[in-house]
Amino acid sequence: MCIHHLFEQQVAHTPEAIAVVFADQQLTYRELNARVNQLAHYLRTLGVRPETLVGLCLERSLEMIIGLLGILKAGGAYVPLDPAYPRERLAFMLTDAQISLLLTQQTLLTTLTTLLPPTVVCLDTDWPIISQQNTDNPDNVVTSNHLAYLIYTSGSTGKPKGVLIEHRGLSNLARAQIRSFGVQPTDRILQFSSISFDAAISEMLMALLIGAVLYLGHREALLPGLPLLHFLRDRAITTVTLPPSILAIVPLADLPALHTLIVAGEACSLELATLWQRPARRFFNAYGPTEITVCATIFEYTQANFQHSVPIGRPISQTPLYVLDAHLQRVPIGIPGELYIGGIGLARGYLNRPELTAEKFIANPFYRPTAQGVQSASNSPRLYKTGDLVRYRPDGQLEFLGRLDHQIKIRGFRVELGEIENLLQQHSTVQEAVVIAREDNPGDKRLVAYLVGKSTAAPPNSTMELRQFLKEQLPDYMVPSALVWLDALPLTPNGKVDRAALPSPVQLPTTEHSTQPPQTATEQQLATIWQTVLHRDQLDRQDNFFEVGGNSLLLMQVYAKLIELFHREIPVTALLQYPTISTLAHYLDQALPAQLDFQANSDHAQKQIAARKQFKSKK
Repeated sequence: MCIHHLFEQQVAHTPEAIAVVFADQQLTYRELNARVNQLAHYLRTLGVRPETLVGLCLERSLEMIIGLLGILKAGGAYVPLDPAYPRERLAFMLTDAQISLLLTQQTLLTTLTTLLPPTVVCLDTDWPIISQQNTDNPDNVVTSNHLAYLIYTSGSTGKPKGVLIEHRGLSNLARAQIRSFGVQPTDRILQFSSISFDAAISEMLMALLIGAVLYLGHREALLPGLPLLHFLRDRAITTVTLPPSILAIVPLADLPALHTLIVAGEACSLELATLWQRPARRFFNAYGPTEITVCATIFEYTQANFQHSVPIGRPISQTPLYVLDAHLQRVPIGIPGELYIGGIGLARGYLNRPELTAEKFIANPFYRPTAQGVQSASNSPRLYKTGDLVRYRPDGQLEFLGRLDHQIKIRGFRVELGEIENLLQQHSTVQEAVVIAREDNPGDKRLVAYLVGKSTAAPPNSTMELRQFLKEQLPDYMVPSALVWLDALPLTPNGKVDRAALPSPVQLPTTEHSTQPPQTATEQQLATIWQTVLHRDQLDRQDNFFEVGGNSLLLMQVYAKLIELFHREIPVTALLQYPTISTLAHYLDQALPAQLDFQANSDHAQKQIAARKQFKSKK
């Protein structure tokens, strides 16, 4: 059964219950289903059928939920396109997927101008036309083997690759997560993830297939740190899924309503799990590559199973796992091997990439056809080669040990370092490029690019130009926070790049000399905060935070330090509106008291320090 059929069953069961809330807007299950049905009927008049790819480029809103479900009910497959992505990346996705129909909002048209496909539907301004359609459930034209969505993830060749996911995987995922996490109709679930991150669909399904309430917020309201904390508290959110790097900068606070906390997208430290797990709160670590319909394994952490690390757990239903050596033979318990995954959630493969599909989706050496030719989830004919190094613990839990290649996870997103390296080498000033993820400070993982120029020295403005070049083609989380120019890359004896010998950016002098150092007391204190967060030795008062290595996650670290400094709430929008030291300092001097208290810490910070000390004493 497909997920929209399961949704229809829930609508019939609780038609007047609140289904989705966004700002001051809300829809009941009956109202949401009626609007979804109208859109589905309208999309069918535009030719949407099973396997039709429909672009979905929307900000978080009621329209985003209506658009996604409407595409599925019409029979099509949605292609999520985050409007925050650079135009070049969006253009590649639209072209690669050959999108001829796009659902969007009127406010985004200026951003998408030259990218627009032949048919564009604005779900806000075109709704009067769409609302003339029938509100009844459309006839079923979809089977569980039809395509549900195409989602793009980082690709090592320099371009993102599209992963093809079928309906059967989504239905299995929804049932497994609702059961494993104990989701109830009384829950209030946050939709936090970007639409271009596959966790977004699992958040929606956990709520809408059990009768719970799905909460959405504006981008600014969900920024990591205090804004997200306030949203969780003010909306009394009971269930949330966050990447560990996001959770790590949320101030530790009492959230009595939050009873289920799920981390996913990247490795979770034992310290983080210990800080956030409570007797009345369940803490889960979920793991799954994009090619396996969001989630493959789940582990529930408690103080009782305190170990040296947080495992990724056991497989969800109908998801067989194999830990194999280089010869595709099973390895014993405790011995590291590569993880291979099969089952009902396995993707078809990669769009327009038959060679890569054949390389990553291999024949299952343990598959045994039945006499009737019937396949089962535990007898999967194909396996996905994850590239993840794992081992089984004696208790049967799976432990993640790292990668066998240069793929990493940043803020929950998968990043192929080769994609960034290939793009850097396309720039006219770059001869060689290597990108690594550094964690010079525990919990602070960031991308650093090491460059060898085509001339003996990098041009004076090359770093800023190169950063702008990257921002025009890569999403925010893939732009390195530091660009380091070297005379030559360090090599191992066999001639390969010695990544372990690449220097820390803080060990190197900056190549951009300050011409306007901070002048006022506020500017000097802002510069100190920026230097700490960005790991920079000096900054110009006219430097733009986002042009000298900053991103939204690092901005929230600045935000938290400013709150501690001023002991007052500061609008997050101010940090976005005034991105230079000089303009932000001027705003703060005008809007807040001039006297700064450098010694005091916030109550939230004190709690986190005490909790970390308690954790370390346990170890």
